[in-house]
Amino acid sequence: MLAALAVLLQSATPAPASPPSCSTPEYRQLDFWVGDWDAEFDLPGGKTGRAVNRITRDEFGDCVIAEHFEQADIGYVGASHSTYDPLKKKWVQTWVDNQGAYITLAGGPVVGEDHSFELVTLEPRGPKKVHSRMIWQDVRPDSFTWRWQGRKADGSWADSWVIRYKRRK
Repeated sequence: MLAALAVLLQSATPAPASPPSCSTPEYRQLDFWVGDWDAEFDLPGGKTGRAVNRITRDEFGDCVIAEHFEQADIGYVGASHSTYDPLKKKWVQTWVDNQGAYITLAGGPVVGEDHSFELVTLEPRGPKKVHSRMIWQDVRPDSFTWRWQGRKADGSWADSWVIRYKRRK
């Protein structure tokens, strides 16, 4: 009797959903970013800021790119998770940091521009409701330039933070 009940329950229980394969080429579009990076950026007074950024693809399986940014000298840390959304046909990212920021962005590869990849904020931020974006520019196997930009009143973009990345050896 118990054996029959166990068989009945097993057949009534749906099989667990299989994880997405994440094997289409779209899921590889941001692979250039994966790795360990040294980051430098200009500070006021001619000084140079330094940070490290570790980008992985293995924490949540092959479907998610995880970012771990740290500027140790000022105690700043932040993290993002990015994945390709096949329904939207866009990359989506969520950023959080130890200063209370929470930013959601979406975008992907760009053709015919001066950069190869961009993510744009989904909601305007701040008291003036400014749209922002990040772009990856001059992407090479061991370096690239990353820009955080805000949209100006005329619709053009202006740099707020420019970081030069070099792959750690």
